[in-house]
Amino acid sequence: MPTINKPEEVFVLLLSNARRGTERAAKIYEEVSHFAQQPEIKEALQARAFIANKTLGTLDECFRLIGQKPMELKGKLEDVFMEDFRRELNEIQSPVAKTLYVLANVARLQNLRTAEYVALTAAADLTGNHHVGVLIESCLGDHLAFVERTRRMIKNAIGEKMASKVAA
Repeated sequence: MPTINKPEEVFVLLLSNARRGTERAAKIYEEVSHFAQQPEIKEALQARAFIANKTLGTLDECFRLIGQKPMELKGKLEDVFMEDFRRELNEIQSPVAKTLYVLANVARLQNLRTAEYVALTAAADLTGNHHVGVLIESCLGDHLAFVERTRRMIKNAIGEKMASKVAA
């Protein structure tokens, strides 16, 4: 990675990180959906993968508007995340516990993306790329809709378990 000296260069770095992370997240959502045992969770994760792929197009448009190309990055955060996820999920036997584990880890990944989009929006404004900031905020909006959906899925998964305990 080249030396970074100006806010505009940091902006390109952050935008590159967001693009790479979003690209990897789309693959993660697709893979994680295969572990979901409830159809509605599986479908929600597949829908999120679809939206993440749509977001890639928006981020590519951001690069076009600023006349830059994404930087080559070698980050391994998502790879380590998935290694840990697979290993830990294999140790969980209970279907309800597996569902909660899948959703909790999706939420972890979402928190990272949320922070990234918030910082990127601020960086767009700092560098005078307000038009790009609008596009990034639209990505954040799509993302936050799924954050809320995940929160409700976690609440419902816990609620169903509690209801079955009360009924027993």
